[in-house]
Amino acid sequence: MLDPKLLDDLTRRLSGAIPPAAKAMQADMEKNLRAAVQSALSRLDLVTREEFDVQTKVLARSRAKIEQLEKQVGELEARLLKDKADTQGTTG
Repeated sequence: MLDPKLLDDLTRRLSGAIPPAAKAMQADMEKNLRAAVQSALSRLDLVTREEFDVQTKVLARSRAKIEQLEKQVGELEARLLKDKADTQGTTG
């Protein structure tokens, strides 16, 4: 989900803001901060850049396919109208 290096950096920065008197508990606080940050970020339902890029490509392919199918439907509708007009012209 989230890059562990980024999580470690964020945890270190937050623990760096701890007052000097509390430095004795820094390791324990870092562990608790890391767990809290990881929990908060997991609730955000984030995706990785790789997952995002994959879905962007899937969406682009889907759009291209839809455009191709719309063109094909338009051509079939035009042919149907032409055939219908030809049929009415010969029988009418």
